[in-house]
Amino acid sequence: SWKKTCDRMIQQIATFTPEETAVLEQTWRGRQMLSYQRAYGGGYDFCRFFRLQYPEGTGWMFLFNATLLICAAQPIPSEEIVTFVRMHLPFRIECPQFLLPALAEIPNYQKLHRATFELVPSQPSAQFSPEEVALQPKLQDVYGILQEGFPNLLDYPIWLTDVSHRCRHGMSHVLTYRNSSTLTLVFDWKDQVLVGQVATRAAQRGSGYARDFLRWTAQWLAQQGKHAVLFALDIRISFYREIGFREIASEYVLERTDVQKEEQKKGAL
Repeated sequence: SWKKTCDRMIQQIATFTPEETAVLEQTWRGRQMLSYQRAYGGGYDFCRFFRLQYPEGTGWMFLFNATLLICAAQPIPSEEIVTFVRMHLPFRIECPQFLLPALAEIPNYQKLHRATFELVPSQPSAQFSPEEVALQPKLQDVYGILQEGFPNLLDYPIWLTDVSHRCRHGMSHVLTYRNSSTLTLVFDWKDQVLVGQVATRAAQRGSGYARDFLRWTAQWLAQQGKHAVLFALDIRISFYREIGFREIASEYVLERTDVQKEEQKKGAL
């Protein structure tokens, strides 16, 4: 097994040391690991954390359902990581770019370009109605909106269990606008906020609801002293530029091509 061959290098862990936390807090992927560890701890099979220990330095991995996140403050060897990926075959891999050449050689993975956008506050249109923003919407309604935009969305019972768990533990927050657009504050780690799962019902697309909702959200978070970003694949980059958000980083992620998204155990974070 990979545990026998990689035991010296890869160790499953339940928590992070204060020193590790200080390093992980420096990146968005690291903060995401920390937030999920705080919400779930280290005792679930679907949510596992690993330390990568090498003479060159230390890295960390987070495997959540079918998504793998990898963090490292400096380049580390890729051989054991490649073995780990071949054993688990996650649907998506998000990793430092120095690991991409080795991981991209694994069959049936493709590279997808992704940009990181900073949410820049700006004024919504005159048609925006802030009273239509639901700060505690019914999660069943949220799922209905998301279903129309995310083909790899978790099955409802699994999605509900995950989102409600993270919300109860103060790591996530879900909002809707006019019961037509939704977004999730995936985590808020020391006022560093990742926004995700932005979607609008098909019937309301082109209405400007999502643009106004995102502009309002950017203002709302800034007023609380929070710094927020979101990730966007190429198909959505022009949309966020039009809103006025600022592109601050660019990277590639890996996704499997040999299976349909809806056939996965659907671990999109």
